Amino acid sequence: MNAPAPADRALHVLRHTFGYPAFRGEQAAIVGHLEGGGDALVLMPTGGGKSLCYQIPSLLRDGCGIVVSPLIALMQDQVQTLEQLGVRAAYLNSTQDAETAGAIERAVLAGELDMLYVAPERLMTPRFQQLLGRARIALFAIDEAHCVSQWGHDFRPEYIQLSILHERFPQVPRIALTATADAATRQEIVERLALHEARIFVSSFDRPNIRYTVVEKDNARRQLLRFIRSHHDGDAGIVYCLSRKKVEETANWLRGEGIRALHYHAGLDAATREAHQTQFVRGDGIVMCATIAFGMGIDKPDVRFVAHLDLPKSLEAYYQETGRAGRDGLPSNAWMAYGLQDLVLQREMIEQSQAPDEIKRIERQKLEALLGYCEAPACRRQVLLRYFGEPSEPCGNCDMCLNPPETFDATLAAQQALSTIYRSGQRYGAGHLIDILMGRANARVTERGHDKLSTFGIGKQLPDAQWSSLLRQMAAQGFVGLNEFGGLVLREDCRAVLRGEAGFLARRVRESAPRAASSVRREMEFESDEARTLWAALRQCRRDLAEEQNVPAYMIFGDATLKLMLDARPTSLEAMHALSGVGDRKLDAYGMQFLEVIQKHQRRHA
Repeated sequence: MNAPAPADRALHVLRHTFGYPAFRGEQAAIVGHLEGGGDALVLMPTGGGKSLCYQIPSLLRDGCGIVVSPLIALMQDQVQTLEQLGVRAAYLNSTQDAETAGAIERAVLAGELDMLYVAPERLMTPRFQQLLGRARIALFAIDEAHCVSQWGHDFRPEYIQLSILHERFPQVPRIALTATADAATRQEIVERLALHEARIFVSSFDRPNIRYTVVEKDNARRQLLRFIRSHHDGDAGIVYCLSRKKVEETANWLRGEGIRALHYHAGLDAATREAHQTQFVRGDGIVMCATIAFGMGIDKPDVRFVAHLDLPKSLEAYYQETGRAGRDGLPSNAWMAYGLQDLVLQREMIEQSQAPDEIKRIERQKLEALLGYCEAPACRRQVLLRYFGEPSEPCGNCDMCLNPPETFDATLAAQQALSTIYRSGQRYGAGHLIDILMGRANARVTERGHDKLSTFGIGKQLPDAQWSSLLRQMAAQGFVGLNEFGGLVLREDCRAVLRGEAGFLARRVRESAPRAASSVRREMEFESDEARTLWAALRQCRRDLAEEQNVPAYMIFGDATLKLMLDARPTSLEAMHALSGVGDRKLDAYGMQFLEVIQKHQRRHA
């Protein structure tokens, strides 16, 4: 009998080990390229199946796949997931004692492991380099490869040294993977990791199951609470804040409002961070309030929303952070509250940093691109995807598509605002400028003589909220900028508007909240109370099995697979095996328990 073709072998592993009926997008091409010994740079969105691109070739090639992973939590999660599938996987990190580490090293040398996860710091040690020299290696996978780039949002200096893999092991294929990288970051990944001969695979960055919404700040905590109660009551979610203090205050406030909330930031002791992370990953319906110290190592597929109470650093960071929602493909939300003060704070952080001028310049450009997204007059997904070089049509699943904004000719108002900025000396923030425009003779205005300006009181035709929005929109279109103190300054592009040579169309501020509750897709919609009852029973079965094995519930079966069980109502192990996400090992371990739940339910409702 002839040996199966490589593609057939890959499909066999995909179906029987991982439980999926077919590859998605570029997965098959990437797996085939890597199995054949080629190098690859893979850009694929979170939840797009990046891990399979190196896990399957590791199983198909001789030797052990070495996976470079930046966070302990991430590698532990991946290994537990693989063990559930019957894959021989392990990790080496600082949490292990010498005896455990020695046993894993001996297993690598004996050919008893399919995959080994290791941090970049560990990989570069002389001991580990010696181990690599004695072992048979299937491939090297460098996950979160954007960490190599100084232009990226999560630079890790240890990653720069990883070019040694190409120098020491030129015959071993390498794959670098990331979910977020603009053109400059991609090029630096290629340069830093010596991937000049690598084939580059760029998948669509679109996450169609995520709904993007940006709201103007007006008591942001209350806005967040309304959002959670209206759309995600009882769901797991992440709330990002800029400071540690705000993280703790927000978590405490949510708990006081009856939301199961935890907090996480780098200032907590290691034991508390680990305890809170474990509770979030293994629990149902917990909201984690966190700084950006939380997230990269989280592989929880049923996070239903990611909210930002402060402006992130860049569109890459925003995309990466919001991408932690809906990894299972079910409907999820990315919600952000933002105001001009957020822009001021981010600009101050850039100017006060010790970074070289060139990096500061790049960071300013990235911040302006993010501002453009926040002030988008049309589809947000188009703006987001365009940033990553991907054209798209209006998505129909963001706030701008669902509730198109009303616009008006704001040319005169823009001229009034620009004149006020100029006449007051190009050094004041939005609040002071609005006071001048509205004719408020308060102490700050009168002390500076700004009540004598010709523009004093000429803007009473618009409310404060509209002026605030107008100034943000003008900043987004490049008519005004911010100085290092947060004051608004004129830019060259504003001249045409000031002279009346160009008009300015602005988005009108809504006086009342837009319709939303009826249009927001929920995580799960049930046709009947009977279906809801079966769903609860399937989840309880999963929860019981997870507690027995001391693993997160989603490692038994994800929500997407449970939903297939709910819809298909399989009556045999063979029918259960046909469902996506049910591989051989999981069928043997759990198939009968879930069949019994379905059969018992069917008898009760016959």
